[in-house]
Amino acid sequence: MTERKIIAVTGATGSQGGGLVRAILNDKRGEFTARAITRNANSDKAKQLAKLGAEVVEADVADKASLLKAFDGAYGAYCVTFFWEHFSPEKERANAKNLAEAAKESGVEHVIWSTLEDTRKWVPLSDDRMPTLMEHYKVPHFDAKGESNAFFENSGVPYTLLYTSFYWDNFIHFGMGPQKGPDGKLGITMPMGNKKLPGIAAEDIGKCAYGIFNAGETYKNKAVGISGQHLTGQQMADSFSKVLGQNIVYNDVPAATYRSFDFPGADDLGNMFQFKHDFEADFCARRDIQLSKSLNPELQTFESWLRQNKDQLAVE
Repeated sequence: MTERKIIAVTGATGSQGGGLVRAILNDKRGEFTARAITRNANSDKAKQLAKLGAEVVEADVADKASLLKAFDGAYGAYCVTFFWEHFSPEKERANAKNLAEAAKESGVEHVIWSTLEDTRKWVPLSDDRMPTLMEHYKVPHFDAKGESNAFFENSGVPYTLLYTSFYWDNFIHFGMGPQKGPDGKLGITMPMGNKKLPGIAAEDIGKCAYGIFNAGETYKNKAVGISGQHLTGQQMADSFSKVLGQNIVYNDVPAATYRSFDFPGADDLGNMFQFKHDFEADFCARRDIQLSKSLNPELQTFESWLRQNKDQLAVE
């Protein structure tokens, strides 16, 4: 048997990277093997990946020298950054630059960059439909990733720009799940009106990325957008009600109200939802469900994801 080619996966203990590592390891006949890159090889999640058969390597996206070592000998690299850890678009760009340069200098043959739109191409800073944040951004966690596409496009390394969707896992881990309102009713709250929100199970992002690597030349130097389903807030609330057996309402609030909520990043997320609402056609068109399914035949629907995670979503 020929030696398997290494895919180096940053963020390997996170949602996207972990999904890709598991997809590689679960394909016993595949041509790839997984190198899980993490800042702490002794964490429980890193140890679990090692137990599954991954090579675990320590590196930090803020340290290019460590990335060069981690990418050494790899055929492919999956590159993702972690905005919500530091809330800094500048750090996000610096980390993306490190990733692109390390991929180039270590001779990687295919890099996937997990990205999002630079919303300023639709809403310039001079446009007061939504407030400008941190002086230079409309949706900081989107804009920094979109702006960083250029590092990969100009690197000379064959790249795929992977446009991801709203993680349904945010309903578990990001405090967005059903909560009791002042009227005592359980509800999910989003400023999306009746517009559709492309969403996906985080695990499926990794599986789709694996499909891209498996497709060889097909998606090199291209942009690919993925989603499990495009759903309105009401449709999501209806699915919650059906699966949890409780009445879950959809609270549609103005984006300005969402921006005023008292949690870190509320203004960023309020602008994000407004962007997705105002530019629904563009945002949904980029995220092709059928293409996602061809990359990942196990692609989950929102309802199947809810059923699988019902216990973590149960509310009193």
